[in-house]
Amino acid sequence: MAKSITQEFVKGLWDEIPPFRLVLGLCPALAVTKSVQDGLGMGMATTFVLLCSNMLVSLLRKVIPPKVRIACFIVVIATFVTVVELVMQAYTYPLFLSLGIFIPLIVVNCIVLGRSEAFAFKQPILPSIADGLGIGIGFTLSLGALGAVREALGNGTLLGHSIFGAGFEPFAFMQEAPGAFVGLGLMLALMNLVGKK
Repeated sequence: MAKSITQEFVKGLWDEIPPFRLVLGLCPALAVTKSVQDGLGMGMATTFVLLCSNMLVSLLRKVIPPKVRIACFIVVIATFVTVVELVMQAYTYPLFLSLGIFIPLIVVNCIVLGRSEAFAFKQPILPSIADGLGIGIGFTLSLGALGAVREALGNGTLLGHSIFGAGFEPFAFMQEAPGAFVGLGLMLALMNLVGKK
């Protein structure tokens, strides 16, 4: 049992890392990764929702009728998204403003809904917690990495600190939507190269 729980956690860190392996959660991955801070903030918010919704769906899996399971999942997910949104408004207001509409859109994020449907609804609570935490941390790390690439190349900074010096000409293109696609594409290529070796 312990080995299977560890495997459920670890799979989200590499084998099933959402944007790069499952190719899920691309909308927030492209939209909110102009900086490391925004990427990590979005990833942590999604991780909280994913972990809590996986736990609750797993606990209620024998009570939820199969015909209305998706509607029930959305209600559960929306509850935790509301909690995240209110907490962010209260304690991290600049991050809340920076992430904007993408916080409430966690409700329809295919990662969260997909994990509820494909995993938590069929598994006991401990594997569901491990799955939610692993997938969430993998998603957070991937958003942080993409944010780091875009911030470094697009602004010449990392976490707001200059890293290339005064003479660096930033690629402003990396801060725009096409730069997000290029950054994601390069990181996908790198993940595939590393995965093959």
